[in-house]
Amino acid sequence: MTASQTFSSDRYLVRRKILKLAGGAFHVYDQSGNTVAFSEQKAFKLKEDIRVYADETKVQEVLSIQARQVIDWSAAYDVVDSVTGEKVGALRRRGARSMLRDEWHVLDAADAEIGVLIEDSMALALLRRFLADFIPQRYDVYMPDIETGQKVASLDQNFNPFVYKLDVDFTFDTQGRLDRRMGIAAGILLAAVEGKQS
Repeated sequence: MTASQTFSSDRYLVRRKILKLAGGAFHVYDQSGNTVAFSEQKAFKLKEDIRVYADETKVQEVLSIQARQVIDWSAAYDVVDSVTGEKVGALRRRGARSMLRDEWHVLDAADAEIGVLIEDSMALALLRRFLADFIPQRYDVYMPDIETGQKVASLDQNFNPFVYKLDVDFTFDTQGRLDRRMGIAAGILLAAVEGKQS
């Protein structure tokens, strides 16, 4: 089964595994509460290397999310369907602008910008920098951009200071413009990278 078949629903929940000693581990559930994927972030790597498997046995890898360079403020992460070897696209953090309000470019397989993933508001973003555990993160994805584009997904952190949970909602995307694999990769990446603030 390819990752595009695995991720064909409109809603998901990404949950960080508790008591992982090194690296990061996440479960992905569909809207019925079924586990559809297990993600593992390799520990002690200079570059982020996140693998997504069909389940915790880690027999079948379905996606990989890999940084192109050592983590920096404008890091780019390639998203690859591990079954087909197809590059689905990439997510690139928007450098210094993300220091105040997180913003990511959504890129296609040829690195052309097709959308933007952005934190909900500047005011809340600034408050989160100081009160991260008390103000849940919220992101929206617009295609092709926030000024003229259509909202195609939202990624909302549940308020829980002990367990990181992120709702990924594609119900806005009635035309199927955003590849679900990119949306799930974005959710896992936010849980792994941005979730460290929480």
